Amino acid sequence: MNPQDRTLAAAGFIIIYAVVIGFTDNYVRVIAAEGGLWQFHATRSVMALVLLAVAGLALGLRLRPVNLRAVVARSAIHGTSMLIYFGALAFLPVAQVAAGLFTAPIFVLLISRFVYGEGIGPLRVLAVAVGFAGVVLVLGPEAMAGASVAAAVPVLAGLLYGMGNIATRRWCPQESAATLLGGFFTALGLLGALGMAVLALMPLPVPAGADGFVMRGFVWPSQAFLFWTFVQAAGSLLAVGMMIRAYQVATATRVSVFEYVILPASALWGWILWSETLTPAAAGGMGLIALAGAIIAFGGRRAPATAAAG
Repeated sequence: MNPQDRTLAAAGFIIIYAVVIGFTDNYVRVIAAEGGLWQFHATRSVMALVLLAVAGLALGLRLRPVNLRAVVARSAIHGTSMLIYFGALAFLPVAQVAAGLFTAPIFVLLISRFVYGEGIGPLRVLAVAVGFAGVVLVLGPEAMAGASVAAAVPVLAGLLYGMGNIATRRWCPQESAATLLGGFFTALGLLGALGMAVLALMPLPVPAGADGFVMRGFVWPSQAFLFWTFVQAAGSLLAVGMMIRAYQVATATRVSVFEYVILPASALWGWILWSETLTPAAAGGMGLIALAGAIIAFGGRRAPATAAAG
């Protein structure tokens, strides 16, 4: 039996996800100052998988997949999405890359409607449009500038991220969140190890500091790198677990719009941790993002609960 569609519960899971991820991702700049993307993914995944194994034994979590092929496919899609996303940071502005990833709710809407025949309704379409308009305001006009073939790369990450989110509920309805967490971190760990191997065989010139994050291969880790990577591992376990639960209890077209709240959460932590301030346009964009979530939550309460096809 498929899980009951619970929109407000999903919203709560996504808010926890956004608050935790917003905090931990603000410290990626500290990790990037000395480490590399690939070593970061590999190290974080090992730490996360060890923590997950310990938690599984202590809490009796089910880690064995019910459908191994589905879990592997979903993990590969999500892992590849993150690989493309971080790889695009090497040659495109951060705002443009982020805007590309946040096209995911649009793809979720299109795939759900035209591939799975799900009725999406005008409220969900409106919420996606309002939320994405808010994202553009938060990121600024530079996010939409420089349209080119290269600029389409982050949009591919958004497409794959949306596909992976749909797969969570439609391909893996009987899997535990712990199982999907294990698959996600295993995929990222393997991709990180592969990247380090390639850079060891074909090293690239590496700029100093954070500018060399994507091109940097293995370096001997400092205590700061290991500490903040461990914080990332622990935080990601909790946050991604909350995200997975959200997509398990509600349809992807509703949950994907709630994910827009990551931007305001990251901005809030940026203000608290680094005294970064927002422009009036960015503040207005956050208001639109909140409105998009309210549209979905209100529509979810009015609509009858439905179960997605497995």
